[in-house]
Amino acid sequence: MGFFSDLKRELFTLKELLRITREVGWIKPESDTLTPDHLEEIVDKYRELPAFITDDRTISYAEYDAYANQVAHWALEQGLKPGDAVAVFLTNRWEYVPIWVGLSKVGVVAALVNNQITGASLAHCLNISGANVAIIDGELTEAYASACELISCEMAAHVMDGGDGPDLRDFDAQVATLSEERPSRQHRAGIKAKSPCLKMYTSGTTGLPKAAIVAHTRTLYYLNIFAATANSGPGDRMMMVLPLYHSTGGLCGVGFAISRGGAMIVRKKFSASSFWDECVRFEATLFMYVGELCRFLLAAPETPNETKHSVRCMIGNGLRPDVWERFVDRFDMPRVMEFYGATEGNVGLVNLDSKPGAIGRIPPWLTWRFNVELVAFDMEKEVPIRDANGRCRRTRNGEVGEAVGRIDPNDTRFRFDGYQNREESEKKILRNVFKDGDAWFRTGDLMKRDKDGYFYFIDRIGDTFRWKSENVSTNEVAEALGHYPGVQQANVYGVEVPGHNGKAGMASLVVGETFDLEGLDTHLAQTLPAYARPLFLRIQTETDTTGTFKFRKMDLVKDGFDPANISDPLWFANPEGGFQTLDAGLYDAITNLKVRV
Repeated sequence: MGFFSDLKRELFTLKELLRITREVGWIKPESDTLTPDHLEEIVDKYRELPAFITDDRTISYAEYDAYANQVAHWALEQGLKPGDAVAVFLTNRWEYVPIWVGLSKVGVVAALVNNQITGASLAHCLNISGANVAIIDGELTEAYASACELISCEMAAHVMDGGDGPDLRDFDAQVATLSEERPSRQHRAGIKAKSPCLKMYTSGTTGLPKAAIVAHTRTLYYLNIFAATANSGPGDRMMMVLPLYHSTGGLCGVGFAISRGGAMIVRKKFSASSFWDECVRFEATLFMYVGELCRFLLAAPETPNETKHSVRCMIGNGLRPDVWERFVDRFDMPRVMEFYGATEGNVGLVNLDSKPGAIGRIPPWLTWRFNVELVAFDMEKEVPIRDANGRCRRTRNGEVGEAVGRIDPNDTRFRFDGYQNREESEKKILRNVFKDGDAWFRTGDLMKRDKDGYFYFIDRIGDTFRWKSENVSTNEVAEALGHYPGVQQANVYGVEVPGHNGKAGMASLVVGETFDLEGLDTHLAQTLPAYARPLFLRIQTETDTTGTFKFRKMDLVKDGFDPANISDPLWFANPEGGFQTLDAGLYDAITNLKVRV
């Protein structure tokens, strides 16, 4: 970039950061202004405007507030007190947000439970929620029943939409008779903004989910920061296809709409085939994405409406470089606003100027205003590197390290409120990092930054593995695979090979009709060093993802490359060139060291 281009970028960045800071600067941990206070002010400003839009109705701000008030009175009738928790186990529906807002009006904490889980996983989430009252979607009563015997407390279950099941109480009938007037502010008197508002769960891609405490400060910040960043307003409509139990959709996406007088288009689930048609039908101007959702859209057949939409900005995270520019070009997308953050974390980054591949930027001249650092990391031991004095080292430009965030309880942006389990909270804190007594939140993510301050996601710690004495980034390999024609999805992981140190690369692929296996070997040789090229391929018809479209890897790693465990087609990258079918005979030869790998 030239001098004037650089200057223009810096002036734009400074202007935007100052504007955004002004718009969220009022959120303070010791404040008496809570989430329901803020949302009630918005309702009073936009009472007659649409807040939520579904297939068959439009709900105004006044109507949503009236329903939230009924939920608040219901909570009081149940004898719930400030600080008590209610488990919310619902599908995406317009009532979802008003329900947790209503509970917050009387100081009750909603635990937003993943609606994709059943059995032991569901019971685990209910057990750590701290709730003995649950609100359950009629569609999910069977899932709830599968967990009942494993729930450790006596749970009072209230069901919506007349779902069947033992000991289920009719939530709709109870709420319908109650007052639509706002409950007295006294019901939440004494609660500060640093107090819990919600409980949200980690995705559980690498283990059982943890319940993250989301204080009113964090809730208010998420509801407002991204809306401020995109400068949304009453004319905007947010297409919401992500699950509302997760912070990306349920707070950030919701905030884009209802914190600025806009409307949220509530969809029960994502459909690649109908997505653009729905954007046109509902006149969407914004949509919230995760990276794999964009890949699904790219893999879908072309439709006339994919360039006739009115979407002015897409906001989300996880958009890989191999998808970014193709997506923008094909769907005529004016702006991509990629961000980085975690429900429970204190590290936040945003890509204001839509630089492809970057998850955010901190200008070098403004690092003092942010709490984000990258520390040198030992890939083998999976711990930050410390010097003789026990201190960590900041990475150099272009060097990969773990992202950490300085913890400051007095700054809304930099707080870490932790998990329900305090031991789990402590595991995420790195102490005495640069000086005695300092404390930093560990993101568990590897990143690098360039000389201009752009940050780039590399991999999750634990996903990166070593092969041939080299570190292999699963994200880098997946990106290379994603550039090859016909590869629709690529999930990369390491597998153990008997007689060899480290882990060999393996990729599970979902491919289309244009996929040509013979050419893949040449493509990988041109794009990846030899040690990073996947040694094994598994061709699946679909990938297993979480409700937020993150790849699950645990079962794939467990299966390894053994044909006895896998019915999908398997291939082995022959060191002499090309891929060959991996059958039982070849597997035995590899594991008995008769074949070079």
